[in-house]
Amino acid sequence: MFLSLNAGADEMSIYDFDVKTIDANTISMSQYKGQVLLIVNVASKCGFTPQYEGLEKLYDAYKDEDFMVLGFPSNQFMSQEPGSNEEIKFFCQKTYDVEFDMFAKVDVNGDNADPLYKFLKKEQGGFMWMDAIKWNFTKFLVDREGNVIKRYGSSTKPHEISEDIQKLLK
Repeated sequence: MFLSLNAGADEMSIYDFDVKTIDANTISMSQYKGQVLLIVNVASKCGFTPQYEGLEKLYDAYKDEDFMVLGFPSNQFMSQEPGSNEEIKFFCQKTYDVEFDMFAKVDVNGDNADPLYKFLKKEQGGFMWMDAIKWNFTKFLVDREGNVIKRYGSSTKPHEISEDIQKLLK
């Protein structure tokens, strides 16, 4: 991640981060400028894994309006994402026909948490001021200007976020 030495922490934006795609390419989050984003930590062997279907439906419904789902696999919750990036990609495509953007496996909590996730948690803390991600399929909604607008817990189904997405797309 490259940041200007003059940029204070308060001036950071989601667009200041580089992330690694599931195919091991490094990209800048700035490529998503102007889009509404739903950023989700995902796992293939979790009780919430069927949410992939709902996430794909959201993506299909709004992709033509500059909406993107970003999936970040994480193995931090009871080792429910044990596979390699290649295995995760295969699983997502074969089982749920995932076409939204997927990224390399990351830590979302702890000292080795991905910088993007540190930023997301700082912008939208969790329940009772606890910033830690509690489980797989925690979701962050980001507006077209890169502002982290809302955080949703694992039990929030993707279709329940549809109205909030529609408001940001207008």
